[in-house]
Amino acid sequence: MPNILVVEDSPTMRQLIGFAMKRIPGSRVIEATDGVDALKKLSSEKIDIILCDINMPVMDGLKLASLVRGSATYKSIPIIMITTEGAEEDKNKALALGANAYLTKPIQTQELIRLVNSYLS
Repeated sequence: MPNILVVEDSPTMRQLIGFAMKRIPGSRVIEATDGVDALKKLSSEKIDIILCDINMPVMDGLKLASLVRGSATYKSIPIIMITTEGAEEDKNKALALGANAYLTKPIQTQELIRLVNSYLS
Protein backbone atom coordinates (compact mmCIF):
# COMPACT_ATOMS: atom_id res chain seq x y z
CA MET A 1 0.00 0.00 0.00
CA PRO A 2 1.95 3.01 -1.21
CA ASN A 3 1.79 6.32 0.62
CA ILE A 4 2.14 9.12 -1.92
CA LEU A 5 3.13 12.57 -0.68
CA VAL A 6 1.81 15.33 -2.96
CA VAL A 7 3.56 18.64 -2.29
CA GLU A 8 1.85 21.48 -4.14
CA ASP A 9 0.72 24.95 -3.07
CA SER A 10 -2.18 25.13 -5.53
CA PRO A 11 -5.29 23.39 -4.12
CA THR A 12 -6.53 22.71 -7.67
CA MET A 13 -3.31 20.99 -8.72
CA ARG A 14 -3.14 19.07 -5.43
CA GLN A 15 -6.64 17.79 -6.05
CA LEU A 16 -5.87 16.89 -9.66
CA ILE A 17 -2.70 14.97 -8.75
CA GLY A 18 -4.35 13.35 -5.74
CA PHE A 19 -7.26 12.23 -7.89
CA ALA A 20 -4.88 10.67 -10.42
CA MET A 21 -2.94 8.89 -7.66
CA LYS A 22 -6.11 7.35 -6.25
CA ARG A 23 -6.27 5.32 -9.46
CA ILE A 24 -3.23 3.40 -8.25
CA PRO A 25 -4.67 0.42 -6.35
CA GLY A 26 -4.32 0.68 -2.57
CA SER A 27 -2.54 4.02 -2.68
CA ARG A 28 -3.00 6.64 0.01
CA VAL A 29 -2.48 10.30 -0.83
CA ILE A 30 -0.98 12.60 1.79
CA GLU A 31 -1.07 16.28 0.92
CA ALA A 32 1.37 19.04 1.83
CA THR A 33 1.12 22.71 0.88
CA ASP A 34 4.87 23.49 0.77
CA GLY A 35 8.30 22.09 1.61
CA VAL A 36 8.04 22.80 5.34
CA ASP A 37 4.66 21.07 5.54
CA ALA A 38 6.12 18.17 3.53
CA LEU A 39 8.95 17.71 6.04
CA LYS A 40 6.37 17.51 8.85
CA LYS A 41 4.45 14.85 6.94
CA LEU A 42 7.67 12.92 6.23
CA SER A 43 8.47 12.80 9.92
CA SER A 44 5.03 11.50 10.89
CA GLU A 45 4.20 9.11 8.03
CA LYS A 46 5.97 6.40 6.06
CA ILE A 47 6.20 7.91 2.58
CA ASP A 48 6.93 5.77 -0.50
CA ILE A 49 7.18 8.48 -3.14
CA ILE A 50 7.15 12.28 -3.27
CA LEU A 51 5.45 14.29 -6.04
CA CYS A 52 6.61 17.83 -5.65
CA ASP A 53 5.98 21.18 -7.30
CA ILE A 54 9.07 23.35 -7.79
CA ASN A 55 7.61 26.83 -7.32
CA MET A 56 6.08 27.15 -3.84
CA PRO A 57 6.18 29.77 -1.10
CA VAL A 58 7.96 29.16 2.24
CA MET A 59 10.14 26.31 0.92
CA ASP A 60 10.30 25.41 -2.75
CA GLY A 61 10.62 21.96 -4.27
CA LEU A 62 14.32 22.24 -5.03
CA LYS A 63 15.14 23.02 -1.39
CA LEU A 64 12.89 20.15 -0.27
CA ALA A 65 14.58 17.74 -2.70
CA SER A 66 18.03 18.70 -1.43
CA LEU A 67 16.96 18.24 2.21
CA VAL A 68 15.37 14.85 1.48
CA ARG A 69 18.49 13.69 -0.38
CA GLY A 70 20.67 14.96 2.46
CA SER A 71 18.75 12.93 5.05
CA ALA A 72 19.84 9.40 5.92
CA THR A 73 16.21 8.54 6.73
CA TYR A 74 14.55 9.81 3.56
CA LYS A 75 17.24 9.81 0.88
CA SER A 76 16.02 6.65 -0.87
CA ILE A 77 12.46 7.96 -1.40
CA PRO A 78 11.85 8.61 -5.13
CA ILE A 79 11.07 12.24 -5.96
CA ILE A 80 9.16 13.32 -9.05
CA MET A 81 9.31 17.08 -9.63
CA ILE A 82 6.34 18.78 -11.20
CA THR A 83 6.55 22.30 -12.55
CA THR A 84 5.09 24.78 -14.99
CA GLU A 85 8.58 25.57 -16.21
CA GLY A 86 9.73 23.69 -19.24
CA ALA A 87 13.05 25.42 -18.57
CA GLU A 88 16.05 23.15 -19.03
CA GLU A 89 17.79 25.00 -16.20
CA ASP A 90 15.10 24.04 -13.67
CA LYS A 91 15.03 20.50 -14.95
CA ASN A 92 18.80 20.14 -14.67
CA LYS A 93 18.82 21.72 -11.21
CA ALA A 94 16.10 19.34 -10.00
CA LEU A 95 17.89 16.28 -11.38
CA ALA A 96 21.24 17.48 -10.01
CA LEU A 97 19.65 17.77 -6.56
CA GLY A 98 18.54 14.16 -6.77
CA ALA A 99 15.05 14.22 -8.25
CA ASN A 100 14.36 10.92 -10.01
CA ALA A 101 12.11 12.36 -12.68
CA TYR A 102 10.59 15.55 -13.91
CA LEU A 103 7.13 16.36 -15.29
CA THR A 104 5.91 19.60 -16.81
CA LYS A 105 2.43 21.02 -16.28
CA PRO A 106 -0.14 20.58 -17.70
CA ILE A 107 0.27 17.04 -16.43
CA GLN A 108 -0.77 14.09 -18.53
CA THR A 109 -2.54 11.89 -15.97
CA GLN A 110 -1.63 8.61 -17.68
CA GLU A 111 2.01 9.58 -17.89
CA LEU A 112 2.06 10.54 -14.20
CA ILE A 113 0.44 7.25 -13.16
CA ARG A 114 2.87 5.25 -15.33
CA LEU A 115 5.85 7.13 -13.91
CA VAL A 116 4.75 6.71 -10.29
CA ASN A 117 4.05 3.00 -10.85
CA SER A 118 7.53 2.54 -12.32
CA TYR A 119 9.08 3.83 -9.07
CA LEU A 120 6.73 1.96 -6.78
CA SER A 121 7.23 -1.45 -8.38
